[in-house]
Amino acid sequence: MNTKLHAICDSQGRPLNLLVTAGQVSDYIGTRALCSSLPDVDWLLGDRGYDADWFRKALKDRGIRACIPGRKQRSKPVKYDKRCYKRRNRIEIMFGALEDWRHVATRYDRCPKVFLSAVALAATVLFWL
Repeated sequence: MNTKLHAICDSQGRPLNLLVTAGQVSDYIGTRALCSSLPDVDWLLGDRGYDADWFRKALKDRGIRACIPGRKQRSKPVKYDKRCYKRRNRIEIMFGALEDWRHVATRYDRCPKVFLSAVALAATVLFWL
């Protein structure tokens, strides 16, 4: 059983919102689910998996500037701030800190609700550290 964890983090790498989807599900599904819960921010950093025209338009409509590199299959390259994109390591550090919790890293639970509960508990502790 494979799962994918989607997260919204603040500028310090603290998790704000979490979502678990099936492993074979595209990142776009997680993006659609989390799009309505985005906080009011200036920038949104994301990896290539979140590169979609509809997502960029939704961010622009909310006044959020997207810092997402384009997919390699794009015919016209997308410009993004490479200096700002380097801050995305905070998100990776947050995922690494979540996986320091053995229960989260090994995914003992078969039920997604129980797994998300364990992730939320770990995220709560990370938020206050």
